Amino acid sequence: MPEFQAMPHLPLSRRQMLRRIGTGIGQLALADLMLGQAAGAEIDGTNPFAVRRPHHEAKAKRVIHFFMNGGPSQVDTFDPKPKLTEYDGKPLPNLLKTERPTGAGMKSPFAFKRYGQSGLEVSDLFAKTAAHADDLCVIRSMHADVPNHEPSLGLMNCGDGRLHRPSFGSWITYGLGSENQNLPGYISMCPGGMPTRRTKNWQSAFLPSIYQGTYIDTKNSEVDKLVEFIRNGSLDLQQQRRQLDLLQSLNRDHLLRREGDAQLEARIQSFELAYRMQLEASDAFDITREPESVRKAYGDTVFGRQTLIARRLLERGVRFIQLWTGAGQPWDSHDEILDHARLAKDVDQAIAAFLHDIKQRGLFDDTLVMWGGEFGRTPAVELPTPGANAGKQRGRDHNHHGFTYWLAGGGVRGGHIHGSTDEFGFAAVDNKVHVHDLHATLLHLLGFDHERFTYRYAGLDFRLTGVNECNVVRELIA
Repeated sequence: MPEFQAMPHLPLSRRQMLRRIGTGIGQLALADLMLGQAAGAEIDGTNPFAVRRPHHEAKAKRVIHFFMNGGPSQVDTFDPKPKLTEYDGKPLPNLLKTERPTGAGMKSPFAFKRYGQSGLEVSDLFAKTAAHADDLCVIRSMHADVPNHEPSLGLMNCGDGRLHRPSFGSWITYGLGSENQNLPGYISMCPGGMPTRRTKNWQSAFLPSIYQGTYIDTKNSEVDKLVEFIRNGSLDLQQQRRQLDLLQSLNRDHLLRREGDAQLEARIQSFELAYRMQLEASDAFDITREPESVRKAYGDTVFGRQTLIARRLLERGVRFIQLWTGAGQPWDSHDEILDHARLAKDVDQAIAAFLHDIKQRGLFDDTLVMWGGEFGRTPAVELPTPGANAGKQRGRDHNHHGFTYWLAGGGVRGGHIHGSTDEFGFAAVDNKVHVHDLHATLLHLLGFDHERFTYRYAGLDFRLTGVNECNVVRELIA
């Protein structure tokens, strides 16, 4: 059969035009603009998930992010403020601007206690996690840019609250590859639908689309429902392999004519990965293979199940996993802060079991564990606002001025408290850590210099931390 030739009357694509003009310099320039390259990471064009070396020796090799979407209250979890008891029901001095009107101070309804040799103070919401107090590095001086969910989610997950930028997980899988070629390198699990901002939270943006996070709705417990089309009902694996080989040969021929189009390459890789996943995902997502004692430790809840799945995926080489607490903003307690108790109950048990489990399996030292949301909450009560709360006046509004994150494992300094908020827990005052500083520090633990880890796109070198002034927080590192 003669080779297919484009019909002369059809318009040329930009690539074809540049290829035919001059000596091909335009083609080389376009390839540089479109494909880019990560500093310190040489990409194998035939295997985008090949394991790659970062800039320097890494302390962590995988990441799990427990995302408390909606914004957990720092003064009710990991940042006790006794002064709030004194000012309970009274106006707080020097309040900063909030998104909605706030009233008097409101003491925490939850009791705090000291744990471990470090004496870390944690509320009874997270009493089980607090058993690991000497492993936790608690950052009490986090701050962000605005008190709104969408931009704050963008900032925390993608390093930018406004523009279309690659997510943290996409940067990591792009820079390090994956240790398992039969599973996605980056997985985001959220039960009951997607969180606010939906797929933008795990987008790859201008990075090759193969590095976008794979979304799993963990409200289902059966593997066939967790991962759509994990099994083919009409063809066996051998027949599917022959079918896929034919499709791949046609796709590769198609790709050769388009000089390594990044989106087409990602599509081809996704077909291959989908086939390989049938062999491994069925096992990885099936927690019935775990002993009953392990399943009981994590808890027979949606969050417990997804956390156990996450541990099984991490030990199989998945690079980055994000666990959301549910669709929308579950921790967005405008009306009733006691709702935190219901949310924390399942999360606390699962996280404590996870930390214990990865220690037993030798994964703790090189697994970077993160806990937190997109911002915190006000120490003052939120006043009734149409459409915002039901008027109980026992809730807290959004607060980006000061909130808490904690880290564990992966080269982190355990049993350490970094920074502080003011006496009421409203704003970070000492050793302040912006989200960009957090990202720079996490990248350092994973082996990357945040200023050198770049991707060239549209003639510019982009990075997760952008052009913002930020620093690696050395005090957080063991």
